[in-house]
Amino acid sequence: MELILQYFPDLTEVQKHQFEQLEALYLDWNTKINVVSRKDIDDLYLRHVLHSLGIAKVMRFQPGAHILDVGTGGGFPGIPLAILHPDCQFHLVDSIAKKLKVVNGVAEGIGLTNVKTTHSRVEAIDEQFDFIVSRAVTAMPAFVNWVKGKISKTQLHDLKNGILYLKGGDLSEELKTYKTATIYNLSDYYNEDFFDTKKVVHLPLKYRG
Repeated sequence: MELILQYFPDLTEVQKHQFEQLEALYLDWNTKINVVSRKDIDDLYLRHVLHSLGIAKVMRFQPGAHILDVGTGGGFPGIPLAILHPDCQFHLVDSIAKKLKVVNGVAEGIGLTNVKTTHSRVEAIDEQFDFIVSRAVTAMPAFVNWVKGKISKTQLHDLKNGILYLKGGDLSEELKTYKTATIYNLSDYYNEDFFDTKKVVHLPLKYRG
């Protein structure tokens, strides 16, 4: 938890309490439904919470923003981002129902009211969002195909509406056809070795009426 406060010192008391509760809730849920690997559960705040919040180091969401988290798994990056942005609405989607059971349990356990979940493939979601976030669920070309037509034309942020994608490794081949993509190295924001190869990719997407 000290790790979160080190990089996000301006949390409210409510937010601090919500972040503090995550460890016990995930430990408990993980014994019933495995959503975090045994290795990672011991480093939950580093490998999952702080990693998810890397998106907020690149850009803070404005009040009223709507964000879609695709393939949220156990609630990452959506849950940590929802704690940090209580004035935004988060829609967490996954095709595996039991994972969303964990997400709903955690959200309810910490009193998050700005999160909703849907058991679905993302292609079936008929809504529009300011940003679509995810943690390396597939290669970017496939991901772009999944989420086309889901971007709002209302622009609330300095970064153009589109995808904010957490990814690791060398992305040059995967992103070579996306001339408008910007790569942000999380090692520029965090000191831990874990983030040496971790990145946030911003890819603007056009609104389609």
